[in-house]
Formats: sequence, C-alpha cells, structure tokens
Amino acid sequence: MAAVGSGSSAGPGAVSAGALDPGTASAAHRRLKYISLAVLVVQNASLILSIRYARTLPGDRFFATTAVVMAEVLKGLTCLLLLFAQKRGNLKHLVLFLHEAVLVQYVDTLKLAVPSLIYTLQNNLQYVAISNLPAATFQVTYQLKILTTALFSVLMLNRSLSRLQWASLLLLFTGVAIVQAQQTGGGGPRPLDQNPGVGLAAVVASCLSSGFAGVYFEKILKGSSGSVWLRNLQLGLFGTALGLVGLWWAEGSAVARRGFFFGYTPAVWGVVLNQAFGGLLVAVVVKYADNILKGFATSLSIVLSTVASIRLFGFHVDPLFALGAGLVIGAVYLYSLPRGAAKAIASSAAAAAVAATTSGPCTHQQPPGQPPPPAAHRGDISMEPFLPKLLTKVKGS
Repeated sequence: MAAVGSGSSAGPGAVSAGALDPGTASAAHRRLKYISLAVLVVQNASLILSIRYARTLPGDRFFATTAVVMAEVLKGLTCLLLLFAQKRGNLKHLVLFLHEAVLVQYVDTLKLAVPSLIYTLQNNLQYVAISNLPAATFQVTYQLKILTTALFSVLMLNRSLSRLQWASLLLLFTGVAIVQAQQTGGGGPRPLDQNPGVGLAAVVASCLSSGFAGVYFEKILKGSSGSVWLRNLQLGLFGTALGLVGLWWAEGSAVARRGFFFGYTPAVWGVVLNQAFGGLLVAVVVKYADNILKGFATSLSIVLSTVASIRLFGFHVDPLFALGAGLVIGAVYLYSLPRGAAKAIASSAAAAAVAATTSGPCTHQQPPGQPPPPAAHRGDISMEPFLPKLLTKVKGS
C-alpha cells in the first residue's frame, strides 16, 4: 500500500519511469508466485514438524495450553503494531480507531467470539493430535479439513461443488482412511506414550472445527468493512482470554506449581513464533496464490513432511501409506482446479468413454473434408504458466 501511495504523488516523469512493460510485469508476478509457493509449503510443513519435534524431545514437556496463549498474544501484538503503522504512528488516532471498532461497534466484535473459541480449541487439539500421530500421518489426515470446509460452505454459504470436486472429496476420504488403516495396522515402531486413537479423534475434531470456523469467519468478513489486521486483533483478544480459561481448566494447578514457561526451550519458542507469525505471513502472500497454487503447496508440504519425518523421526513409509498419501495429494490437486479446467477434464473423460464404447479402440477416423480437432490441454494452462515447469521439476527430481 505504501508503494501505491508513493507512486500516486510522483510527477509525470516518475509515472512513465515506473511503468512496466508486460514482459517485466509478468516476470515480477511469476516471482511473487514462486515466493508465495515457497512460503505456503514451508509454513504448512514446518509448523507440524516443529510441534512434533518439540513434543518428542526428551526432558520436561512444556504445557501446550501456554504455547497457545503465547501465540495468541504475539499475534495480537503484531496486528496492533501493523494498525499503528497504518495510522502513521499516531497513537491518538489508533486509540480512537480501536475504541470505535472494538467498543462502539461491540456487536461486530462479539461476532468474532465464536470463531475465536473454535480456533483456540483447534490449536489445542493440534498439539494433542501431533503428540499421538507421526507428523506425516497427521499431515495427510489433516487434509480432511478440505472436506469439512467444503461441506460447511455448501450448508452455510449455499455454494455449489462440481462433480469433479465431489469426486475428489471422496478420493480424499478414501486416501485418509487408507493412511489411518496403515497407522492402526502397524507402520513401524511407536513410542509407548502415543495413542493413535486419541490422535485420530483429535485431528478429526480439529478438522471439523477448522472447517466451521473458516466458513463462519469468511461469512463475517463478507458482511463487515473491517480490515484483516483489525479482525485478527479481535481474534487475538478473544483467543488470549479463552486460551487462559482453557489453561486454567485443563492444566491450571500444574502451571501454578511449575510455572507458565516450564519446559520452554528454543525449539518450543520456535513453535510459538511459527504459530503466531506463520498464519499472518500466509495472509500476506495468499493474495498472490490462487487455488491451484495453494493445492500444489499442500501437496508439496505432504511430501516434505514425509521426507523430513523419515530423516528426523525414523518414520517408515510402506506401500499402504504411499497409496493413501498419493490419493490425498491427487484429491487436493483435483479439488483446487478451476471450474473451466474441471469441466475440460470431465468432458475429455466423457468423450473418451463414448469413443471407446462406440468405435472401439483405435477405430475412430477423421471424416474427410474436416480439419483435425485441436490438441487437448489439461486445464487452462494460460492461467498458471509456471505450473507445468514446477511439475516437470518435481518429476525430474
């Protein structure tokens, strides 16, 4: 926003100098997409891996409820500083703005209590799930949030899903079921303090809460004029208060006896910082990422988490896990395709089926006097010129 403001106050010479030719603008936009892809992949994978690492370290184990509270405090303070910068460092304007937005318009503020409560519950459930499931298994199973978000979007926002999206959701559920069957049936040595049943229940509850809270929050944002930073500040205020209530209810006596920061190590602080700033960072770069990019980032983060789990935690990948993870990755990619690409794939599949049933294999001939049909493309590649190059690199690596 600062760049836009500075450009608008420049003279005619600055405008002509700042004008970019289409090739330069396209290259800059492509670089931003690459950066967005890297940020999304690292955020998706690093948070889960860091929580798993911090929760499995020998020695005193920190209280997960305190980490949730600290993440909410840091996130709220960060949003407060960003709002302070938007007011050009004028403390009086900031105080008047917050008084109007938070206290005077208290109805809008109270609406955020519901998603804040659910997000706080979700963050605590993530610690429970990751403490009882391998990081790779959690990463795959946690993609059920796509299914829950889609269902709540249909119910609460009256959205419609294409046939390909419904099919991808079924594929997603099948892949998660296979991974959980592999986890229940073995999948390598398991620490004695891990309970896969508790981990599965926690991740399913986390997916349900994530889907509902995300759709509810989207519905609130569509009906209000508040900025994203203001809404995140309000979420942070409620999240801190509700997190303290959860801390008192679940681990109050232990925290009072051992201290709020008991068991905190650099790894734990890394988890807290990742949880606090990671989501805000994604909120900044997500405007450069469309659904294809976000789906591709999720798929890469699953692969990255699996590889890192093998190296860090001795995770064993068997054919059953590979099959389930492959189905989930394929489902995520198919679900994130735009409507045009989805229709093109469905039409190509239907045409292939008709040709196979009517003409038989290799018997269809082009009628004389008609030009050959154009070559089929998989989706609208012009929308994502960088995507085939990324796929080529992945396949060749």
